[in-house]
Amino acid sequence: MKEPICSDLIKAMCAYVLEQARALQAIPAPSLAETRRANYLKQQFAQLGLAVEQDDVGNVLAYLAGGKEAPLVLTAHLDSVISETRSLLLREVEGRFIGPGIGDNALGLATLLGLGRFWKELDLSLPGNVWLVATVGEEGHGDLRGMRTIVQRFGPQPVAYIILEGIGLGRIVHRALAVRRFRVRVQTPGGHPWVQREATSAIHLLISLAHEILQLRLPATPRTILNIGVIQGGVSVNTRAPEAWMDIELRSEAARSLEHLEAEIQRLIHSYRGWNKTTKIDFIPMGNRPAGEIPPAHPLVQKSIHCLSSLGIEATLEQASTDANAPLSQGYPAICLGLARGGRAHTEEEFIEVESVSLGLKQVLCLIQKVWD
Repeated sequence: MKEPICSDLIKAMCAYVLEQARALQAIPAPSLAETRRANYLKQQFAQLGLAVEQDDVGNVLAYLAGGKEAPLVLTAHLDSVISETRSLLLREVEGRFIGPGIGDNALGLATLLGLGRFWKELDLSLPGNVWLVATVGEEGHGDLRGMRTIVQRFGPQPVAYIILEGIGLGRIVHRALAVRRFRVRVQTPGGHPWVQREATSAIHLLISLAHEILQLRLPATPRTILNIGVIQGGVSVNTRAPEAWMDIELRSEAARSLEHLEAEIQRLIHSYRGWNKTTKIDFIPMGNRPAGEIPPAHPLVQKSIHCLSSLGIEATLEQASTDANAPLSQGYPAICLGLARGGRAHTEEEFIEVESVSLGLKQVLCLIQKVWD
């Protein structure tokens, strides 16, 4: 890659990436239903002249041909938290793109396409192949199934795994946050609330159990959180609900705190199970994102800090739950990087600041050049 990068080339790449981000954001891709967006990526990679494939779980892979050294794996997740029934309206207001999923993670996917489109013009010197991978199952109950499959495929071979997220320019995630997700489902015979007024309601019981769960004490250190993200159930306003369920997520900086909290929740559930012989309460594991980390002094982290510093951006080293959990938990070098300034992730007001995207692209190009050093 020529130094310094030609500003006109960066402008062209930035314009292409933003165009692709808009196109990708408009394609619904909730977790476990990413097919339409995956098909778009395959089509675009093929039109760029890249060899493209799709694996058994739905990941889309293309690569930039390099030398014989260890490969580099660059990934961005295909899925979004936005359901297919929600509006995907995108607005441009005062230098911002505003719309659900634009930063998480349409911009990350568009950056993979940008690298595929411009790598020859950028005159990239690649000691090894650079794999451009769009993964399934990062959000919700996907449980990192796409990234787990990629790590199983490449193992310790890559010089690094670099995960791209659209929001969080300056953020370097090198520590994987432990996360567990599960569903608590209550089933009862139900009945008419007047005629069978003694009948147990699954909703009433679930609310009571949820209240007790929310009273559990959470340690401030290590930081630990509990979130009931979804509650559903019932048949009608005049029926004792025969079934209801809630999805719970636990996160902690320490796996031991997570295990203790889950044990406390299971203890509460067990106490409710014996309350009524006609009531059934199930505890259903839905996800287990393992912890792991590389130290701040690791060359991959230090090179990332250097690239950001060269752009006048102060790096922040963080712990979070991302696709990087999968390789980090196996002891492989991995980080997650943000590509733009933005915010309000997972809402309809999610946004990225357009001007910052060029800095995010320069960051990635810098790291690609340095990662083999």
